[in-house]
Amino acid sequence: MSTSQTLILGAIAGFTIYLGLPMGRKQNLSPRVAVALNAMATGILIFLFWDVVSHGVEPVEAHLEEHQWASFLGLGALLTVGFAAGMMSLVYYDGWLKNKRATPLVGPGAAAVDEFRSRSWVETLTPGRRLALLIATGIGLHNFGEGLAIGQSAAAGELSLALVLIIGFGLHNATEGFGIIGPMSTEAETPSWGFLGLMGLIGGGPTFIGTVVGQAWVSPALEVAFFAVAGGSILYVVIQLLEVCRRSALPRVVGWMLLLGLLLGFATDWVLVAAGA
Repeated sequence: MSTSQTLILGAIAGFTIYLGLPMGRKQNLSPRVAVALNAMATGILIFLFWDVVSHGVEPVEAHLEEHQWASFLGLGALLTVGFAAGMMSLVYYDGWLKNKRATPLVGPGAAAVDEFRSRSWVETLTPGRRLALLIATGIGLHNFGEGLAIGQSAAAGELSLALVLIIGFGLHNATEGFGIIGPMSTEAETPSWGFLGLMGLIGGGPTFIGTVVGQAWVSPALEVAFFAVAGGSILYVVIQLLEVCRRSALPRVVGWMLLLGLLLGFATDWVLVAAGA
């Protein structure tokens, strides 16, 4: 398999995320269906959190078991800093956005300063779209790590493993589109095709980028760093989604759909395990 073929297949594996995104354009969803989609998205993200944390911790524990103390301490510190950076950067950024409020009018007919201040694109997003953007970002960091695995397998001449990874990650990423659209299902206005396309690019594009980097440069430390940052950011998003689920007052729907989303994540991962990857 040539380099160009590997890169093309890596791109396909990432962009299967678009298979679930068109569901975000579905209009007139009943409240139960909207809650169900949001809960399923939460279940998928809970699986992704477990997935990225286990991938990040694995090389750290491997050095610990071999008593390679310097490598263990270095990767352990990288894992800790990356996880903290991924989570707390979103905590502070989301808090900053929520605290930005319009300047009150001084008097009758007076113009607020904010009327003349150009707002950033993120500030114009609804809460559901902003959460979808955070989810896409966390998924993108996770998929970059998956792309690294594809590229490094191909670079090492393990073509059968690379193909299995491409197929498995492609199936796996197909469920992630539902994770992105979940928070927007409860909003009255449907997201535009352009917004959904951008979310797919943010979430799926890093798989291709990771494949490119993985073929050119093998770095266990880079993998640990990206999985750690992804784990922290996904944990923050899961906390936000669980709060949305709690407010729905439909515990049975939430419970079953959380379970379904979690099992969908595991089912796609088991494809890789069954193939020996």
